[in-house]
Amino acid sequence: MSGVWVFKNGVVRLENPGDCHVSSTSGRRKVLVHVPSNEVITCYANLERKLYNLGWERYYDDPQLLQYHKRSTIHLISLPMDFSRFKSMHMYDIVVKNRNEFEAYHSSRLQHFRQTVFASSDILLAGCTGGLFVAVVFF
Repeated sequence: MSGVWVFKNGVVRLENPGDCHVSSTSGRRKVLVHVPSNEVITCYANLERKLYNLGWERYYDDPQLLQYHKRSTIHLISLPMDFSRFKSMHMYDIVVKNRNEFEAYHSSRLQHFRQTVFASSDILLAGCTGGLFVAVVFF
């Protein structure tokens, strides 16, 4: 059983960092941030939207992986099917192949990231919960 134990209002509960919702970013070691929109990527649906907008196409060669290919390059992004297995090496693969679009940050530095890099704008934490899109804006 993996996750983060959260103590809130006298109640202890286990939060799974693989769940695709806003609070899951607190338990992760690294977070992937889409720089132009200041959005923390919390599930594959969000990531796929951003990659499609950058010209990446889904590649269906291996049923065990989510793969994306960009026609103008030889690059291939391969990700595990389960978002809970999405690790920092996958994040850096996306960052390197999409310069100036994505950044990977340690979750403890996310507050510093909000204050310094995007001091004039808001950070949007977005997530997916069972097909329902959830967004929280911090002011």
